[in-house]
Amino acid sequence: MAVREIGNVRADVGDPVSEFYTTHPYPPPVTNLDRARDEWRDANRHRAEHHLLWPGKPYRADLNILVAGCGTWQAAKYALCRPQARVIGIDVSATSLEHTDQLKRKYALANLETAHVSIECVDTLAQRFDLIVCTGVLHHLVDPEAGLRALRSVLKPDGVLYLMVYAPYGRTGISMLQEYCRTLGVGRSDGEIADLRTAVAALPPQHPLHTELATSRDAQNADALADALLNPRDQTYSVPELFDFIERGGMRFTRWYWQAPYLPQCGAFAATSHAGRVARLRPREQFAAMELWRGTMGAHSVVVSRDDASDDTDANVRFTDQRWSSFVPVRLPYTLCVEERLPQGAAAVLLNRSHQHRDLLLTLTAPEKRMFDAIDGQRTVAEIAVQAGLESAADCAKTFMERLWRYDQVVFDTSGATSSRDLR
Repeated sequence: MAVREIGNVRADVGDPVSEFYTTHPYPPPVTNLDRARDEWRDANRHRAEHHLLWPGKPYRADLNILVAGCGTWQAAKYALCRPQARVIGIDVSATSLEHTDQLKRKYALANLETAHVSIECVDTLAQRFDLIVCTGVLHHLVDPEAGLRALRSVLKPDGVLYLMVYAPYGRTGISMLQEYCRTLGVGRSDGEIADLRTAVAALPPQHPLHTELATSRDAQNADALADALLNPRDQTYSVPELFDFIERGGMRFTRWYWQAPYLPQCGAFAATSHAGRVARLRPREQFAAMELWRGTMGAHSVVVSRDDASDDTDANVRFTDQRWSSFVPVRLPYTLCVEERLPQGAAAVLLNRSHQHRDLLLTLTAPEKRMFDAIDGQRTVAEIAVQAGLESAADCAKTFMERLWRYDQVVFDTSGATSSRDLR
């Protein structure tokens, strides 16, 4: 693959993926990020995101962030919503970077830099990062493992990587249409894409692509359709393949970004006789079983750290020791508490609006609702139990808080946790 110098960094020349995204930038460009900026003015939203990634580290805002494969607006959004962070966005598409730079100028983002550089050459930036965001990118590389190792090389020892790659089973319809396009030799001109959209609109109603397009916000966008069906190179990873990929890249799995779909204790599966059997498997085998049971996961979003990271950078929250009562729960911003038309005996129903799977509802009793209402991002679990007036605090609080966490309703700040405040 040819490489040429651009300033102090390098960008791939002649790579079909680079040429594809220069002609068909993705995600679809936007000109307005006001809504995102307004949402991120909530301090608890910042703390929730921080403690999802680093439960054991006190909150800090002055992070060095790399958005690797930033597309048309992702790096600008990170810079706008995190004004104290220093953000670098890299991409192989000059068109995508032009859209990013337009947003940089519009919002006067002095904390944002962009570079026309490939992930494989990220070391030429000569910087190290607390957080690397790489969503929907590595699966397009010639050698995804080389890309992952390159990102590891610029990740600080206590840093984390937020990674998203395609999953196979939820992309069955896309894979079928990709093969269809290869069989016909469908090109990427505007006329060919228009003809492809007509053919897709005429698909039989039972075709699996219909379900996949129904969950896409960009299904009507021509460049989005081209990205899904005409991309010159992509691959998918099942859960076992993903774990192997992470480990070969010198990284360590810490948690799913949205974990409830992968856990046998959550949703409709928890009521089946198989739930206990799956829960007795090793964690990665549990996750693999749940991927197969759910059947529609089109992507995996994970938080990973370097394989040589110390234990205090591990993003796993544990309820097996005596520290849990001094955890501080922080609500996730996607939580919705429903209090109307409830099931018999329920005080509320919680759902996470970002979940794809609609069975992941959490029904609350009246004591649980009081505990949920007492979560303010400052109180510990022990203090919440007292505030809610629980009589059997230890059993109820521990069980409920673990369920909230599993269902992606809260994350925990464990940075001040001690072993001396267990509830009785």
